[in-house]
Amino acid sequence: MHPSAPKFSRNQTHLNGRGAMFRKIGLIALLFANPLGAQEKAFSLQAPETLTQTGFLKHLLPRFSLKTGVRITLSDDTVDARFGSAGTPIFAQGDTVWHLSKSDGPYTDAFQKWLLSDVGKRTIEAFAPDGEMLFNADVTKAVVAETVMLSGDVALGEKVSLTQCGRCHVVNDSNRMNAIGSTPSFALMRTFPDWQERFETFFMLRPHPAFTQVAEITEPFAAHLPSPIAPIEVTWDEVEAVTAYVGSITPADLGAPLQSQ
Repeated sequence: MHPSAPKFSRNQTHLNGRGAMFRKIGLIALLFANPLGAQEKAFSLQAPETLTQTGFLKHLLPRFSLKTGVRITLSDDTVDARFGSAGTPIFAQGDTVWHLSKSDGPYTDAFQKWLLSDVGKRTIEAFAPDGEMLFNADVTKAVVAETVMLSGDVALGEKVSLTQCGRCHVVNDSNRMNAIGSTPSFALMRTFPDWQERFETFFMLRPHPAFTQVAEITEPFAAHLPSPIAPIEVTWDEVEAVTAYVGSITPADLGAPLQSQ
């Protein structure tokens, strides 16, 4: 051994080896605790300025995040969920009923479920900035009294429905033989309690996001994920027109008795 080389006892060598081992174990544990590429529990939410200015969302969203570990980011861009006039009624502010429309997903589903739960309703009604409850979570009466106003062009809606939706859905008798039998008809979907929400937000509901573009609302298709079919390209006015057209359809009679010949 070189006379200037440091000398280590057997115990020191053993301790150094154990230290290296523990450092490796710690690093492995850290990687498993926060794996590279792990998906963050989060989604984006859009809300009108009239709602955000009340300060209500600063009260509501952190409480949901604390309960579930899901982070909600407010955004004005393409979002996963939005408060507005379409969707599931959640709470009322005077004569205004606020609805939640959302894309399918575990975190947005959990948010809606929480809002409609007893805990969520108590959280909504606990917001009282001036000592008085500002929002009411019991929207049953408000929804019954609420008049659904469909301002779209019904004739345009029928045309767009046949052109864009008729490739898969039976829109009316004129395309009954050209649609895909496994997809629900417009008359059938008209029987759904949330039919208006479904049609106003169809572009957010699977499988539509993969092949649908709504001008100035949806993001362009990713370069590596082009539309698998000829894309559906519509404007928001056309979405409203389709919804108005569906509102004019007589719902399918699912309870009609069989007729014997």
